[in-house]
Amino acid sequence: MTNLEKYNDIFMKMFNVPEEELESLAYKGTAEWNSMAQIALVSEIEEAFDLDFDTEDIFELKSYAIGKEMLAGKFGVSF
Repeated sequence: MTNLEKYNDIFMKMFNVPEEELESLAYKGTAEWNSMAQIALVSEIEEAFDLDFDTEDIFELKSYAIGKEMLAGKFGVSF
């Protein structure tokens, strides 16, 4: 499984959306993505990519796209 597939899979399972809707996913943009889901999402991403987010990272993760950019830029994950 590629990094993109892992990343997409996390979001699709967490928010029960098809792949076509991932780019538009944003924090509080859907009822499912609330503060509790934010913590679960961060935990899933950390586990899947063997990372440790700091508090700033958790607050910065406000959309699917931002998360992807953060993983690539800050953590060196290639997509």
